[in-house]
Amino acid sequence: MKLAILDRDGVINYDSDNYIKSPAEWRPIPGSIEAIARLNQNGFRIAVATNQSGIGRGLFDMATLNAINDKMMELVFRQGGRIDALFFCPHTAVEECACRKPRTGMLEEIAARFHTELKGVPAIGDSLKDLQAAESVGAQPILVLTGKGKMTREAGGMPKKTLVFEDLAEASRHLIGHP
Repeated sequence: MKLAILDRDGVINYDSDNYIKSPAEWRPIPGSIEAIARLNQNGFRIAVATNQSGIGRGLFDMATLNAINDKMMELVFRQGGRIDALFFCPHTAVEECACRKPRTGMLEEIAARFHTELKGVPAIGDSLKDLQAAESVGAQPILVLTGKGKMTREAGGMPKKTLVFEDLAEASRHLIGHP
């Protein structure tokens, strides 16, 4: 089984400094939905691991998060793809939980759910936290330059083995071996 782990905000959809607080605010980055379907059609299972501290901050509730994620899943399904599992951390940074990236709790849960090692598994994100979490579990850190990606690259300090792509579409073509 091939597995790919994706961050959500800034990778699949446009991010917002004010948080994505409703399905109406959730807008896919061009090519991202098709990229997920392309990965599925080439044998990849897809897990999403996303920090969602807006819940902990009281900006939106679980019903709203579920509605936002339902919209994403529906768009992926309409393209002939699927998201096999979705993990989220509802905590704020001050709570110091084990699940909030760059900690590895969500990634460890994904490994357990799929009964697999994460060594070499592509983990695609737009922030240093995503890349650090991936490196900590032996996954392949991949930075996309959407979302916070350009700032992350400019800030430096990325894991040495990080691959960098313009967006999820380009990363997906690399993973399936198509230019």
